[in-house]
Amino acid sequence: MDPVNSEQAIVDAVASAQGPLLIRGGGTRSVGRPGVGEVLNVSGLSGVTLYEPGALTLVAQAGTPVAEIEATLAAENQRLAFEPYDLTGLLGTSGASTIGGVIATNASGPRRIMAGAARDFALGVRFVDGAGQVIKNGGRVMKNVTGYDLVKLMCGSWGTLGVLTEVSLKVLPGVEAMTTLVIDGVDAARAVDAMSRALASPFEVSGAAWTGGQVWLRLEGFESSIAYRAGELKNLLSSFGDITDMEMDWRTVRDAVPLNGAEAVWRISVKPSDGPAVIGALPEGCNTMMDWGGGLIWAGLSGGNIAAAHAGVQATVAEMGGHATLMKGPEAVRTAVPVFQPEAPGVAALSASLRQRFDPKGILNPGLMAA
Repeated sequence: MDPVNSEQAIVDAVASAQGPLLIRGGGTRSVGRPGVGEVLNVSGLSGVTLYEPGALTLVAQAGTPVAEIEATLAAENQRLAFEPYDLTGLLGTSGASTIGGVIATNASGPRRIMAGAARDFALGVRFVDGAGQVIKNGGRVMKNVTGYDLVKLMCGSWGTLGVLTEVSLKVLPGVEAMTTLVIDGVDAARAVDAMSRALASPFEVSGAAWTGGQVWLRLEGFESSIAYRAGELKNLLSSFGDITDMEMDWRTVRDAVPLNGAEAVWRISVKPSDGPAVIGALPEGCNTMMDWGGGLIWAGLSGGNIAAAHAGVQATVAEMGGHATLMKGPEAVRTAVPVFQPEAPGVAALSASLRQRFDPKGILNPGLMAA
């Protein structure tokens, strides 16, 4: 199907659908079980429809490329505070990541530990549900009492509850300067210790990651403030060894670049204190990195029985109350295994009830998040 370019076209496509629809924007987030059905391409529904820099508010159609939005904001020295990741390199996909895809997957980067996730900056949404009805929820200000918060529900639903057509976002001012404090030669346990101390300090760390045996601690703001905070953090963390101020490309962490060549990649969320134990229990040969102070683990593996490794990863993470998603893997494996962490019975029943309510015909990305 050619890209649709209006909300009414999406309504018509959904209402007349006789079988499954695979919702696509830029086609850059091929995560989950491989779908079967007709592609509904919403990339033609594009453009920033409202931008009020003074109110820190932006409204865009769902197919708008993230790069276009970021360029619009940069012209006013503003930004998307939640730093959405771009996994085209990791997944080997092409195309332009869209804002609808970002919100549908709640794609949030390293700054989440300080600013919050994508769902925290989504003020309002318009979407077409599985019955072909247009639903609007939220608005264009943070304090907006409209009953049920469907905005948060749509964030992370992966297009299984509705086809996003428009999103309203809160944006934030840009920063004058940035630096990264780097600690070399630390293992996972000491890395979590260092990151935890930094994040618990009053020095406003906006990124805390561990990659290639290095701890990265990001500071942003006015240059004079950064200089003071960096000095204080060095004193606080002096027991971890030499600490160097460096200019690091945080897209390396945001997009899990070191794992680009891996055959299988997991995105694992756990308590930061459990991060080292999870890493220690991963299959032999895993290449790992941590973000969010240890609360987010990226693990890559090449070779071996990927399906068995995946089952072991999810079992290990479940014991610690976390969840693991197979972000990349052979299609045969993704077809056969639960790509997303299996839900507890009560949560699974609630999820199924929501899908039945919003998509009674079961046509929107069926099987993507659950069998």
